[in-house]
Amino acid sequence: MEILLNPVREYAWGSHTVIAGLQGRPTPTAAPEAELWMGAHPSAPSRVRRGDQLVSLAELVEADPRSLLGPAVFGRFGARLPYLLKLLAPEQPLSLQAHPDAERAAAGHAAGNPSYVDAYHKPELLVAVSPFEALCGFRPPGRAATALAALDVPGLAPVVAVLTDGERGLRFAVETLLGWPVDDRERLVAVVAAAAGRLAAAGGVDALAYRTVVDLAERYPSDMGVVVSLLLHRLSLAPGEAVWMPAGNLHAYLRGAGVEILAASDNVLRGGLTVKPVDVPELLRVLSFAPLADPVLRPTAVGPGVVTWPVPVPDFRLRRVTVGGALPVVTLPLTGPRTVFCLSGVVVADDGQPVEVPAGGAAFGGAAGGPLRLSGDGVAFVATTGLD
Repeated sequence: MEILLNPVREYAWGSHTVIAGLQGRPTPTAAPEAELWMGAHPSAPSRVRRGDQLVSLAELVEADPRSLLGPAVFGRFGARLPYLLKLLAPEQPLSLQAHPDAERAAAGHAAGNPSYVDAYHKPELLVAVSPFEALCGFRPPGRAATALAALDVPGLAPVVAVLTDGERGLRFAVETLLGWPVDDRERLVAVVAAAAGRLAAAGGVDALAYRTVVDLAERYPSDMGVVVSLLLHRLSLAPGEAVWMPAGNLHAYLRGAGVEILAASDNVLRGGLTVKPVDVPELLRVLSFAPLADPVLRPTAVGPGVVTWPVPVPDFRLRRVTVGGALPVVTLPLTGPRTVFCLSGVVVADDGQPVEVPAGGAAFGGAAGGPLRLSGDGVAFVATTGLD
C-alpha cells in the first residue's frame, strides 16, 4: 500500500469545516471545501510520493495497468481505474442533476458535447457519515400530484392532472416545469414558495419537502428546479444509510457529509439549482422517469466488522470496516486494486507493504498485493471494483 495525497475540490456549495476538521487542519477554511477525491480520474488525480517526486496515480495506472489493476480488471475496463472514491461535504445544495449511461456518455463525448467531459457512465453510491439531506429519485407520481395539488396554484393544474399517468406523466411534468417561460419563472416560484411555507407550518407528511421548497427558493428565486423538487423523494439519511443513484436518476444532495463511490467519470447533466451551465435538453434525454419505491440502502453485514451496500455494477464495491478492541484485525481476500480511506481513528492497511492511515487520509494498493489486512483502532472505507 502507498499513502495517497488527495486533491480537495473547492466548490461554492462546500463546507468550511468538515474535510479540514477530519484531517486535523484549522477550521473554518478560507474557501469552501466540497469534495476530497481519491482516485485516478484525470480531472484531479491523487498522487503518491516516489522519492522526492510526487507522481499522479493516473500516470502510474497508465504506465503499468496489468500489474496495478490485475488481469480481470484490466480485461474488463482497460488501462484505467474504473472507480473514484470521494468524501462529499455539501453545506449548500448541489445542482439538480443526473448522469448518463455508458452508451449516451460515449456518444456525447465523441460528438464533442461540452456536457460530456469523458466517455464513461457515472452510477454512484453515497453513504452518509453524518445526518445527510438529499433529493433522490422520482417518488410515486400520485404522491407528487398530491403535494403539488395542495399548493393550490392554478398554473400547475395541467401538471397535477397528468401526473396520475405514471412515467408518461412524470416526463410531461418535468418537461413542462423545466421548460416554463423564462419571464414567468420568478413569479411562479414566489407563489409556490409562499404556499409551501404555509403548508410546512401546518405540518403533515410533506412538511419537510415544503420546507425544502422554501429554502431552495431563497437561494434560487427564479429556478424551476424549486418546483421540480416536489417530484422527488426528500430524504434524511442517518449515518450508515446510503442512496444508490444509477444512470438517469434525478437528484440533488442538500447538506451533510458522505462517502461516495462512483464509476470514474465527471459527466454531470444539470437542470437547475446552480450557477453553473445547465443543459436541459440533454438532461431530458438521459433521465429515467421510473419512480423509485425506496432509494435508501441499508448496510449489509458480510463478516465480523465489515458491512457493504450491494449495487448491480462491476465498476465498484464499497465496504466499511471497523477494527479495534475485540476485533484487532480484519482480512479482506482481495485480488484487484483497492483504496482505503480512514474515517476515524487510525488504521493500518497491509497488503505486504503496511502503511498507517490517519483520519482523513487514504492509501492505494495494486492487485499484486493480494489480501488486505486492516488493523489499528478506527473505521475505514475500502473501495474496490465489483469484480472483487
